[in-house]
Amino acid sequence: MAEVVLFHHALGLTPGVLAFADDLRAAGHVVHTPDLFAGKTFDDLADGIEHAEEVGFDVLLDRGREAVADLTHAVVHAGMSLGVLPAQLLAQTMDGARGAVLLHGCIPPEEFETPWPQGLRVQVHTMTDDDLGDVDVARGVAATVPTAEVFEYPGDAHLFTDRGTADHDPAAAALVLERVLAFLAALDETA
Repeated sequence: MAEVVLFHHALGLTPGVLAFADDLRAAGHVVHTPDLFAGKTFDDLADGIEHAEEVGFDVLLDRGREAVADLTHAVVHAGMSLGVLPAQLLAQTMDGARGAVLLHGCIPPEEFETPWPQGLRVQVHTMTDDDLGDVDVARGVAATVPTAEVFEYPGDAHLFTDRGTADHDPAAAALVLERVLAFLAALDETA
């Protein structure tokens, strides 16, 4: 089974994030859920984004690095929305990364001043009409990274996999989980 580090979105380490992690655990995977916000959670996405800006994105990236510092073996880096930042950074720059799962958006790989690692598999899941979901960036990743799988879901909700938010879309979230579990299983087969 895979070992996954799942970074939370701008609402913080919510029950919905933990529930997604528990779904992965129920399939036999080891899942770490670092808290980049040191216990703070938010009900409103704008408030969470404001908090992230106050803390500083560089600080959040450093906290992401610290969260995996003691992991001595390859992991899958996963992130939800804001959590894509540390997940994608670590996947692109950390030796031995097994893969990346980017939920609700992604970053152009060149933002981290290094190309996407050759052979490193990545899944991106976003809604087609989500203004925050970076669908154009995801399509660019699909066009330039041979190991990328990009899944678009109909709709405009942002945090559609978090069952504690108004954005939750049960059908889309179930399909995301199915695809992520297949992704993790395929990584195990190639290990």
